[in-house]
Amino acid sequence: MHGNRTMAPEWHNIDAVMLAWPHAQTDWAPWLEDARATYLNVIAAVNRNNAGVILLCAPSDVDDLNSRLPENARVLIVPASFNDTWMRDYGFITCKDSEGNGSPVEFRFNGWGNKFNATEDNLANQRYLASMCKSVLRSSPIVAEGGALEIDEDGHLLSTAQCLLNPERNGDMSLSAYEDAFKDMLGCSKVTILQHGHLEGDDTDGHIDTLVRFTPNKGLVIQACNNRPNDSHFEGLKALCDECALELPEHEQFHLPLPNIVNDEGDRLPASYANYLICNNAILLPVYGEEEDAEAIEAVQRAHPNHIVEPIDCSVLVRQYGSLHCISMQVPTNTLKDSIITTLKKGVSLHAPS
Repeated sequence: MHGNRTMAPEWHNIDAVMLAWPHAQTDWAPWLEDARATYLNVIAAVNRNNAGVILLCAPSDVDDLNSRLPENARVLIVPASFNDTWMRDYGFITCKDSEGNGSPVEFRFNGWGNKFNATEDNLANQRYLASMCKSVLRSSPIVAEGGALEIDEDGHLLSTAQCLLNPERNGDMSLSAYEDAFKDMLGCSKVTILQHGHLEGDDTDGHIDTLVRFTPNKGLVIQACNNRPNDSHFEGLKALCDECALELPEHEQFHLPLPNIVNDEGDRLPASYANYLICNNAILLPVYGEEEDAEAIEAVQRAHPNHIVEPIDCSVLVRQYGSLHCISMQVPTNTLKDSIITTLKKGVSLHAPS
């Protein structure tokens, strides 16, 4: 392990959230204005909850983006080249030492097992983001995504076998080899790799952040399907809940309802309420304009009694098979250079690389 640094749980206090602004060459092209409106809502919610936004933006979109942001928005615009906007899976992960100092870590990103071109995304940390941090970026040659990794205060890491064992990520790498790699890079003390659970239409092969989330008080928020006993997901998600009870018996479970959302072609979309972002004292919760929204809000509030739940309409995000957590990556306190923090507090700024 590297200096006893451990991946920080998402409920640690944060200074910023990293996002990437949708542009016309991303998969958002058919719904570009709707997607951008959602991003502006997310940015406003992050700012309301005492964090700034580090926002990658295509150079040709900088002026237009500036015109859309309030002057006092705490946003640092970073002119950048990127394939798409799923920052959770290519933005750096932060590990913290015993003094609370954060350091950035990255794995290799290959578009969820070579499903999509991600050459530019894979370079984003080294090109644009690492230089903003106090500590040097550590890089692993192993393919892994932030959305595949969930950790608690005790260094217990969760992931899913279906995702890790896709041979297009790391060939025939074994689960025990993954455990060793995660303990080395992320400092985790225990790794549980779940065998059950997957949402139809999910390009990620079952990322943990669509399925199971830790809470600060020994809870598990699980994307279940109890509200739809005849749904094709029912048996698999019930098996996931049962597996979690077996593997994590000391944790209280909070079950989320499953909405039934399809696209214009009739294909099921992987709409998960578990794909929320913790931003200081708030839970930014994706909702979809469905009847299940109210039950999801209530369940997440029970699971996180010390947080405010802020629902954000993410119905456009799920059209591209992701949601709010997928587009974002939090940066804990004591990770960014003081100069970056100062700039973030000034309002909308354009990043000038040092």
